[in-house]
Amino acid sequence: MRISFLLLDAYTMDGTVRSTFTLAGELARRHRVEIISVLRAADEPAFPVPGGVRMRSLVDQRAGARAPWPYAARAARLAGRPSGLVHPEERCYSSFSAWTDVRLARALRRMRADVLVTTRAGLNVAAARFAPARVVRVAQEHLQLGMNEPGLLAEIKRWYPRLDAVTTLTDADRADYEAALPDGGCRVVTIGNGLPDQVHPRSRQENRVVAAGGRLVWVKGYDLLIDAFAKVVEKHPGWRLRVYGSGPRRDGLRARATGLGLSNDVLLMGPANDLEGEIAKASILAVSSRAEPFGMTIIEAFACGVPVVSFDCPRGPREIITDGHDGLLVPPEDSGALAEALIRLIDDEELRRRMAANALASADRYRIGEIAARWEAMLTELRAAKR
Repeated sequence: MRISFLLLDAYTMDGTVRSTFTLAGELARRHRVEIISVLRAADEPAFPVPGGVRMRSLVDQRAGARAPWPYAARAARLAGRPSGLVHPEERCYSSFSAWTDVRLARALRRMRADVLVTTRAGLNVAAARFAPARVVRVAQEHLQLGMNEPGLLAEIKRWYPRLDAVTTLTDADRADYEAALPDGGCRVVTIGNGLPDQVHPRSRQENRVVAAGGRLVWVKGYDLLIDAFAKVVEKHPGWRLRVYGSGPRRDGLRARATGLGLSNDVLLMGPANDLEGEIAKASILAVSSRAEPFGMTIIEAFACGVPVVSFDCPRGPREIITDGHDGLLVPPEDSGALAEALIRLIDDEELRRRMAANALASADRYRIGEIAARWEAMLTELRAAKR
């Protein structure tokens, strides 16, 4: 099969980009695979391009870059105008423009692949509108349906029935999409993200470190985690919390930690090029999200032999973590319960090591070979239905 993945910006450090590269690389072992990036602002992607995967972009935003002749003047004129193709409630609406509209619609109309996989709502709607009907069009959803604003939700309900399939990361979100798209014309399938086919670093369960990773934004709940860790430090002053990621709440989180007297106990580490390597240096992973569509750091922690303590927030964690087996689930946004669960694993080393061993076994469900096989089975069926 000829398979094209369409990303907004394949050159940035982002969870959707990382999971797409992993899947594309595995599929490239048996198929012709390309990744199309709407935007390009860097010379090289933040993640290594998988072997056998072709990369191309639609709009080059690098310094000194010019649109190909004879479009330069038109590109300059349209680049400063807002998009009319993408709904204003799309989370990355400001990244689109009237010029990306032109380039995106043209690329979709001329799509020659057998399969097109789009990776966010704005691109999914565009594929439904412009990609040829002969192409198998799959919308890969990385957010919960309920996280969309009403206007964008109306767009989803209008255009997604034209797609051949929607994939969601959890069964709970699959049920929501099936309810929102009741005519049955668009198949909805749960396929989670996959772990790269590599040797993963292993935690020795000896370091007095709790790790957390992700964008420093409100939904990740790091304010709640810092509050919880203040209670952990009261009983276990030798333990440290390391938070990996960047984002707009960094200064506020630092101030919160300082205000609680945790300047030396809570460390905002910045983004990590090798997040698994950093998780493996920890003995516990904490997930404090107010909502979590999937939880890529959870399966990465499992692969490193690190048990997870998480809020039982909507969607992702409860479908990955088996409470009491490979991690602990506590009531959403309850920082006191989160602190108690962390203290429980710190106090009980035998329990922690047993959960770490179970986590390694749980990670096998998310090996990229298994995930890619599910994609291939689905795409084969969808292609057959086109004939």
